[in-house]
This record gives sequence, structure tokens and C-alpha cells, in this order.
Amino acid sequence: MWGLDPQAVFLNHGSYGATPKKVLQAQSVWRERLEAQPVQFMGEELPRALRAAAAELAHFVGAEPENLVFVENATSGVNAVLRSLRFRPEDQIACTNHGYGAVRQALQYICAQWGAIPVEAQIPFPIAGPEQVIAAFEAILTPQTRLAVLDHLTSPTALIYPLPELIGLCRERGIPVLVDGAHAPGVLPLELEKLGADWYTGNAHKWLFAPKGCAFLWVAPYRQAQTHPTVISHGYRQGFTAEFDWVGTRDPSAWLAISAALAFIQGVGLDNIRQHNHTLLLQARQLLLEALEGIPPAPEKMLGFMATLPLPPFWQQWIPELPLEERARRLHDYLWYKYRIEVPIIPFAGQLWVRISAQVYNRLAEYEQLALALQHLP
Repeated sequence: MWGLDPQAVFLNHGSYGATPKKVLQAQSVWRERLEAQPVQFMGEELPRALRAAAAELAHFVGAEPENLVFVENATSGVNAVLRSLRFRPEDQIACTNHGYGAVRQALQYICAQWGAIPVEAQIPFPIAGPEQVIAAFEAILTPQTRLAVLDHLTSPTALIYPLPELIGLCRERGIPVLVDGAHAPGVLPLELEKLGADWYTGNAHKWLFAPKGCAFLWVAPYRQAQTHPTVISHGYRQGFTAEFDWVGTRDPSAWLAISAALAFIQGVGLDNIRQHNHTLLLQARQLLLEALEGIPPAPEKMLGFMATLPLPPFWQQWIPELPLEERARRLHDYLWYKYRIEVPIIPFAGQLWVRISAQVYNRLAEYEQLALALQHLP
């Protein structure tokens, strides 16, 4: 069912996902159709097929098809929005310190271009509950805030943010909201038309089992005229979906295979997947916390299919002369090359953390292997 190396302990679905063989086979069929007659496919078949695929995905995430377009990844979606907007010197963009690294870099770039200022809410971690997110974020909103960039489910710390409440704070102040929902589709129920955001981007190649390079950008109708892809091509001035659907020659098979990915989910059962993954995650988290003598850094209600856990003091003090990021890389490599365990080591807030994922192919015994590997220094 999966192409994963059977000799590996793969506990990092969160980074790039893992695609079922059936979905990869469906992607190959689309590639073969393209290569059979590239001109006919690109010019005649693709526009219809792409809109049909977008409609299926839109239904899954609670969106109208005409408000949703495909992008390669959530970072591309974020960049498309940020590069479409205009700012003035001293304008502020509100975000949080738990944001994804690539998005934080994009914000730095945009702010440098316009003279705007990124303002990060300092969300604590460990965290007691979602009310701390709300309080910290509200504290940074000012009359100069021109945009809010919010995570739905954070990447480094694996926290589900109280998104409706955060969007509500922005709505009260007339602040547009861009949501980085990279990890949310498949994990959390989505009703994008009702959420209240202005833009929402999410990956389908993570928790929706689509091939790599399949993601979407949802844009509220009143924002579509000002929102453009980062690459301007023949679709310019032809309407929102036309502009994003064609930005030049590329392989669209990952997007077209979304139908097969959603069929896979339906076959297993979305509720079954969510129950299995969340239950397994909590069991694995408890196992690791007990083995490593750690304290839960977040309440269960803020977790989906991932959890970020503190490493013991002896790992925090390991090769202290090296920068934190280098120590994280070396520990990751140690776990992989010695134990064949793939799991991310996260440098965050001056400490080292391990972030585990739970997916339908994982079993509790794999987390036991991780616990044993982390109980001793090399």
C-alpha cells in the first residue's frame, strides 16, 4: 500500500507526507495522458480536468470551486498573497513566533521591500491552553496592523491555534487575515467559506495523501481581483482561477491525482483515520514522556496528528559548543544513520525538541524504538 522503506521507522509524516501507491498510480495515468498528446492535453483537456479536480477538493474543505486554485505548496500560496499586496513604511504585519520558517522568511523579504514591520506575538511553549495564544496575539495588534498571518496548526510546535477567535480579533479591527494551514487539511474539519479569513492556503500532500506538490489557495471573492500568482503568464486578466490555473508549462499530475487521494480517504474512512491517528499520537506522546521523564508541553485539545516533546537535559547539553541548529541536525542524523529512525529534531526557543507524527501506517512499537534510542547519548 505504501512505498516507504520497510526497514525504516518513519515518524515524520508531517514534513512531506507519504503517498499511497494507488494514488501514485493514478498520477502516472495522468502523466501518460499528457505525454500521449501534450498539445491537446495542455490546451483542451487540462483546463477542464483541473477545474474538476479543484471542485472535488473544494467540496472537501468547505469551499466554492471558483474560490479555490491549486499551488505547489503552502509556501507558494503564502508568497502569492504577500507579493500581491502593497504596504507603506511602518505598516505592521502581525504573526507569531511559532510560524513556519519559510513563511517567516517571506515576511522578512516583503517587509524589507516595503519598509513594513513584522511583529511577532510571543506565544509561550510549553503552553497551558489556547487562551495564551489569544492573549499574546491580541496584545500586538495596533492601528498600524495591516495584515495578520496566522497558522492553523503550527509546524515547529504542532499546536492547533484557536483560529476562529484569532480571526475574530482581526475582524473587529478591520485587519485582513492570511492563514497558513499547511498541516490542517485532513487533520481538522474545514469550512473555508464560513471561517472568516481573507486567504487560506493548505497542503494536500501532507495529511490528504496527495502526491508531492499538491496544495491549494482559497481566496475570498472580494480579494480575488488583487491576488495574483507569483508567476504572471497568459492567464493574467482572465479571471482568478484562469490566472492561477495557467502560469506556464509544468506537470499538473499531482493536482489531478487529488481525486484518487480523496477516494483513498473515503475508502479507509475519514473518521477512522482521524480516530486512529489522534489516539495513536496521544499514546505515543505518553510513552515518550514517561521514557524521557518529560512534562506535557501542551494540552491534548491543542494536538492533532503531531506532537512536539522536550528532550531530556543531557541532550540539551550535548556538544554545547555547537549552535543549536547544528546540534539538531546532528541528532537527527544520528537517529537516522544508527537506528534508521526518521523523526525531526526541532530547535525552538533555545531548546531541542522532537516532533512525532502519527499516521495510519504507524504502530506504537515504532515510538518505543524512538524512546530507547533517545534514552542515551551516542
